[in-house]
Amino acid sequence: MRIVHKITTVAAVTATAAATVLALGGGVAFASPSAAAGGGAPSACRPANHTAKITPAPASSGHRHYRVTLTAAPGYAPCRLAGSPADVRFYHRGSLDPVTAGRYGSQHTAVTFGPGHPVHFDIQVPNAAPGARADEATFTLMAPGGEIPGKSSAHGALTVHAGTVVGPVQRGA
Repeated sequence: MRIVHKITTVAAVTATAAATVLALGGGVAFASPSAAAGGGAPSACRPANHTAKITPAPASSGHRHYRVTLTAAPGYAPCRLAGSPADVRFYHRGSLDPVTAGRYGSQHTAVTFGPGHPVHFDIQVPNAAPGARADEATFTLMAPGGEIPGKSSAHGALTVHAGTVVGPVQRGA
């Protein structure tokens, strides 16, 4: 009788431990097919879910150019962006610069953004006067149906001036 009680107790303890390990995830990540396909993952378009970097780009006649590249880490769902970012503001060491940017180019072409699918847009600055130094740009991304809530930000050295315009989001880094 004592052996049967001991076996029953060991089985109950083992079943309880197994249930606890499964409930806590057991250190093993299981992904549902919908999560793997991005069904349950947060959108890469949300400002907290991507990074953006400003780098110098080749100049054109009468303009300086800067490329803003957006990347998303694995685990975020792809999303669609269209047109130029809105409400672009420039900062230098945390202080707002009075230069505001206009937009140029097609505002209707949609691109896919997400892990493995970086996108970029152009900041075009006239070669007039020295301009104002900046180290950050904030902006609102646009989807085919309107604005994406929240402000994204990009960091990197640039110079802006009245007449600065921002091009539409394009595929690639």
